[in-house]
This record gives sequence, C-alpha cells and structure tokens, in this order.
Amino acid sequence: MRFRSKKQNGFQIFAVSGPNTISFGISATAAAKTSLLGFAVERSDPKENEKYFMKGFKVFKTSIPHPDEKTEVTTFEHPVQSFVWDDFTGKPGRKYSYFFHPVRGEPKNLDHSAKPVRIDVETEELVSKTAKHQIFFNRGVASSQAYVRRFGNLNPDQLVKEKSQKKAQEALDWLSRELDEAMLSFVDQVGSGDTLLCCFYEFRYEPVVKALREKAKKADVRIIVDAKDNSTSIEKAFPREENLELIARLKFPASTIIKRESHAAAIQHNKFMVWLKGKDAAAKPIEVWTGSTNLSTGGIHGQTNVGHSIRNEEVAEDFRQYWQILKDDPGGKTGDDTATVREKNKVFRQRVMALREPPLKREDVAVGTTAVFSPREGLSLLDFYATLVDKAGTSSAVTLAFGVSDAFKSQLADNTRDNQIVFLLLEKRDKPNPKSKKEFVALTAKNNVYSAWGAFLRNPVYQWAKETNARILGLNTHVSYIHSKFLLHDPLGDDPIIVTGSANFSAASTKENDENMLLIRGDRRTADTYFTEFNRLWNHYYFRSVLEALQGRGQALSGDSLFLVENSIWTKKYNPGTLRSKRLALYTGMTI
Repeated sequence: MRFRSKKQNGFQIFAVSGPNTISFGISATAAAKTSLLGFAVERSDPKENEKYFMKGFKVFKTSIPHPDEKTEVTTFEHPVQSFVWDDFTGKPGRKYSYFFHPVRGEPKNLDHSAKPVRIDVETEELVSKTAKHQIFFNRGVASSQAYVRRFGNLNPDQLVKEKSQKKAQEALDWLSRELDEAMLSFVDQVGSGDTLLCCFYEFRYEPVVKALREKAKKADVRIIVDAKDNSTSIEKAFPREENLELIARLKFPASTIIKRESHAAAIQHNKFMVWLKGKDAAAKPIEVWTGSTNLSTGGIHGQTNVGHSIRNEEVAEDFRQYWQILKDDPGGKTGDDTATVREKNKVFRQRVMALREPPLKREDVAVGTTAVFSPREGLSLLDFYATLVDKAGTSSAVTLAFGVSDAFKSQLADNTRDNQIVFLLLEKRDKPNPKSKKEFVALTAKNNVYSAWGAFLRNPVYQWAKETNARILGLNTHVSYIHSKFLLHDPLGDDPIIVTGSANFSAASTKENDENMLLIRGDRRTADTYFTEFNRLWNHYYFRSVLEALQGRGQALSGDSLFLVENSIWTKKYNPGTLRSKRLALYTGMTI
C-alpha cells in the first residue's frame, strides 16, 4: 500500500508497505534542510499499545567516539540522516503511525522542539482472504548483524550443541520468515479426494517432503523430480542422488514419483505445485504455488528466495497442461543418437511453446497474470525481459543469480544518466571473464545502473561485527546469497509489471531448462510487496558491496563516513544527479 502525509513546515513523508517492510521517502524544502541534523523516528503501534523511538545505527562521534558491536542507540539521540529510510520490523496486517521529528542543534545539545511530521500506514496482510496473490519472502540475509546478535554466527547444528534445540529452531524460523510454513499450508489445504501435481528440482527438505508423503495417503499426489544423471568422475549426480535417497527412505509409493531423466543436458528447474479440486479429468484447477524456492534447507533458510501462490483457474490450468507434458519425460534419452536427441528436444520445445504464446511487447502483456514456460526456441522471451528493464519509465530492478546476461547488457549499455534508474541485485560482482574473448560491458552509474551483490563483513568495522554467511553456515553450496528470480518494471507506477518464477534470466533458462514464470500486470499489492522486499535486500547488500569493492582496491571506508555528520552538510548528498536523489524521486513521484 502507498501513503503520503500532509505537507508540514517544508516536509512531506511518502511510504510504501509490504507485509513486513515499510519504505519511506521524505521531501524537504531548502528552508526545512537548514541546520537539520536528521530525524528522530517514533513509531506508534495501537494494537500492542506501544509508542517508542526506533533504533538507530550510526552515532555522533562527539557523543560516542568508540562504538562497538554492543553499542545500541535510538534515533532520538542519534537521528536518521537520510531522506530515504526503511523499517524492516513491521508485522503483517498492522496499522502504524510514524512521527518524523526534525532534529537540530548540536550532538550533545539536540533540539527536538520542531513539530513532528506524522504519517499513518498499514502493512499488507501476509495471507489475504481477497487477493489472488500470496507472496512469501524468506529472510535471505544470513550475513547480517541481526544474525550475529541473535545467534552469534553459529549454524543450527552448532546451536544445538552449544545452546539448545530450541535456539537452533529459533534461528531456522528467523531465517525462513514463514516461507516453510506457507509451503506446508499450501499442501495442507488440499482435501481428501483432491489432486496435487508437483514438479521439483531439489526434493530434499524433509518437513515439506514428509507433508507430501502424508498427503499422498488421502489425495492424488504426483511428483516430478529431477533425476537426471549429470554425475562426473569427481561429483555425484545433483540433485538426483539426494532426491532419490529421501524418496526411498520415506517409502513413497511408486505411483507417486515420476523421474525426470531425459533431456539430460538441461536441468529440470521447476519448483511448483498445482492444486485441483477432485480427481482425473473432472478435477477443477484452483491454485498454483511457484517461485524460486527449492525444497532444501538452503533454499528455505539460506539464499534469498520467494514463494508465490496464485488462486487463478486459468493459470492453474496452464500449469496442469505443462505438467502433463513433463510427466512423459520428454526430450532426448540416454542411448539415442545425436539426430534423434535433436529431434526429440525440438518436439519437446514445440509442445511447450504451443501451450501459450507469451507477450513480447509491453503493450501485449495482459492485465492480470500470464504464465510462461520453458524450454523455448530462440531468445525472444529473454530479450523481452531485458526490454522491460531497459524501457521502464522511472525505474526497474532485477535479481540475477548467475550474472548479467548479454541480453541485458546489450540493451542497457547505451543508457545515460538521464534514463530510468536500474537496480541489479547479483549473486557475485559483475567482472570480466578471463576465459571469454568478448569485450566486457560494465554497467555503472553512467548508465544509471546501480549494482549490489552477495557480500558480508569479513572483519569488524567500527560498531559492525564480523558476519557469517549462508555458505559458512553450511546452508548453501552453489548459490549462497541471491537465488530469487524476479523483475520489477515501474513498480511504483500506476501500471506495474512483475515477472517472477523459477527461471534465471539467462539463455539456458529460456532455451534449455524446464522453467516457469509469471507475468503480473497492474497488481499494486503484488508490486508493493516485491518492491519493498527488493528494497530491503538491495539496501542490505549495497553497503557490503561498496565495502568489498573498496577493500578489493586496497582501500577502506574513512572512519568519519561511518559516523553521523555533526551539521546539516549531509543533506547535500541529495543534490540532483546523486543516487540518493534518484531513489528519493521514486517515492515523491509514485502513483498513490
């Protein structure tokens, strides 16, 4: 949801809310910025009968010259020096009032006499009784100060040994952020005599796998799992071996499991469930679960992921038809000659493409939700995704687990600072590939493109403690940070488009892999949820990315930059053309 306050003494507050995150923008006149040290932010929660000043982070050096990881302050003594601010501690379906108190004076003699600017907001319900889309993001930030404070950089197994099983579960719950509960609820709602059609790349998260095994005793549950033999002399087949081991251990009936073994050069990368009311041909499609979340501990508790359910009969029917194609294990098989493999793979692509013609122009994207499936011939769909990023009116954002593909670079490379602002959230920093002969295209602020990537604090930095990450915790091996796959096109406009699903925005995910994506147009609740969660993740990793980049050049953040500025000079960081001013403009110019 979107909100704005009344104008008051040169200030106006704008806000966007999802279920847990509320993002704010503050406009201020030149006069209002005079002598401004920042804002003391106060939150009122009527449901809890609480009113208190929010915690601060940076401190005034004059007041606290040597902060450490145990230093805790509020914004009353150490105000927010930003016109863009976020509260990541909201609870779903809550009404809050925020009071932004302009603070002037000096660090040891603060002036709080100015009347605060009030804005009333309401967070989205995590599960809505009326909305078609339900969206569940995990925490996705094992590499965080919050994890350090709560769990001391210990992984769940270590917490069991050194603390308790309860503490370990607390860590898992904190990391999951209700994503696993949402998956279990989706399975649980399927009634006796109903049908549940599933398709999973990784099938090794016991709580959900066990729930599916139990559901199969009452409903018609059929599950396609990746069982492709991609083993080498060094490594066993992944995820085949672990998938099949758990299936055998839990004694799934043979009629329940369908092994996806053909088309071995590509991965069966789907993670979806389709709920149908009833059985066989008469079964009525009801709802789909999809997104980026693999059934693995790392998928749910480690790397960034999203689960997305949609109650839409047409979309559910599309997924059912796609599942019907996959259940036959299409594509070239082991033992086929090259020509036969090529022909079988071609037939497979043609069957998938015949399901529904995807839009390849913005104007052709239908209002509502369109399902798109892979593999497909050619890269026209990937090029369209890149166009959505490149041709946005005010802003676009995309998460990229496996780098920035040529499709995006070729379109964004000619952008200038006058184009829309683009945010890239990457697993790794985009660098030249020493093995590639292609010229490296670097997308930077000169293209109005800003990147953040998976990074963590390897050493203490002033009041920031050394952090762990999902790889060190043993939660992930291949992708440790950014695993989600979604794209935002003008998310704060009046006609946003969101693309989300299982497919990495790459050539392989378009032409080779089994994948699914949703194109969602005109749904502000969905756009606001994805925007605020992207904002949370990008903010978290951007600071760490800047620090990592500086350290890579043998530099460090200056000590003074880690403290609050002790006069109003900080407001100049919002001069026209800066990243900060561009981000602020997204809020002040958004459709409400």
